[in-house]
Amino acid sequence: MEADARALGPWRDRIDAIDRAISTLLNERMRCAHAIGEIKRLLDVPVYAPRREEDVLRNASSVAGPLPEAVVRRLFERIIDETRTLEREASQASGAAPSHAAPDTRG
Repeated sequence: MEADARALGPWRDRIDAIDRAISTLLNERMRCAHAIGEIKRLLDVPVYAPRREEDVLRNASSVAGPLPEAVVRRLFERIIDETRTLEREASQASGAAPSHAAPDTRG
């Protein structure tokens, strides 16, 4: 049993690191969505953009890997749903200063 734990340990550590990276990227995505929601409020455009959502799903599904496309789409549908909720909240906020500066991509 101890040998099993030692063999699994490095893989579990790697998965934990990947999970933290995913969470970091999701939070960054949500910050972008919040800014987009503010901009949409200022421009008086709807939060829901079906063509853009389909583009996002197509883009995410285009990454080759062991996950079937349908699984990737389901995961991103959930991410989009949560993002839309945040965007909607930001677009309905009043009095908030817009944060529509270009994102910092320096890493």
